[in-house]
Amino acid sequence: MRSFYGSIFFVLFGLSLASAQNGIVVFQSDFGLKDGAVSAMKGVAVGVSPSLTLLDLTHEIPPYNIWEAAYRLHQTVPYYPKGTVFVSVCDPGVGTKRRSVVLLTKSGHYIVTPDNGTLTLVAEYLGIQEVRQIDEAINRLKNSGASYTFHGRDVYAYTAARLASRTITFTQVGPALAAEVVHLPYQKAVNEKGLVKGNIPVLDVQYGNIWSNIPKAMIDQLGVKHGETLRVQIFHKNDTLYDKRVPLVNTFGEAATGDDVGYINSLLNFSIAVNQGSFSEKYKVFSGSDWTIVVSN
Repeated sequence: MRSFYGSIFFVLFGLSLASAQNGIVVFQSDFGLKDGAVSAMKGVAVGVSPSLTLLDLTHEIPPYNIWEAAYRLHQTVPYYPKGTVFVSVCDPGVGTKRRSVVLLTKSGHYIVTPDNGTLTLVAEYLGIQEVRQIDEAINRLKNSGASYTFHGRDVYAYTAARLASRTITFTQVGPALAAEVVHLPYQKAVNEKGLVKGNIPVLDVQYGNIWSNIPKAMIDQLGVKHGETLRVQIFHKNDTLYDKRVPLVNTFGEAATGDDVGYINSLLNFSIAVNQGSFSEKYKVFSGSDWTIVVSN
């Protein structure tokens, strides 16, 4: 009997360690770095615990672009160790009745954010272990109650730092909610009888390349070999922005400067680019939940 209960203890102990906070806080926002907003959030965090490791995901989310904030979390969170706490602040509804939450994913990561769609992709791909609403009566920076427009500093950074430093447990964040979050609709990757449809969730912004959510496996299903061409169509709502055949290459060096190419990006998803140029600027193609890409043989 003692061996049985001992085994149960170590199983439960191991599960608790799987999502134990590790002292790392990663910040994301649409604030930019031209003023002191990001620094203020970090100041609040080190005020809670100077021993925290504070890192940046990005602060260049386009203003109010909740979808891109959702994608950057999806792109980045899995590469951090379990127990990392993320703060994501793209919050055009700041001060309204939208919920402030902490999501614990099934992968053991915590995301502190407004529940406004930012959690769409991490909830879908990493799974929801638990969601708690932030109790601002406890988890709010002292003497900040008169401020209504900087929850990133007053609520999210403060709560994240308390959680990451183990000043509070996850249950002390606030009351548990249903295991669901606000979801932004988008075209998921599907293969419909040889038409592979997907979304353009984000741009490779430095170069203007178009990244899709279509996995390499679906491109392989089309039977298109390296060097052969495939048809790519891009739609924004009901408008056709692009409809051409492009070669499928492994590297940009396989094409002449200025040529359009299809390739598999670092996330192993289908992408399209202008070699040494900006596809986005050339064809006025952008990203978001309302963009669709269709690839066929």
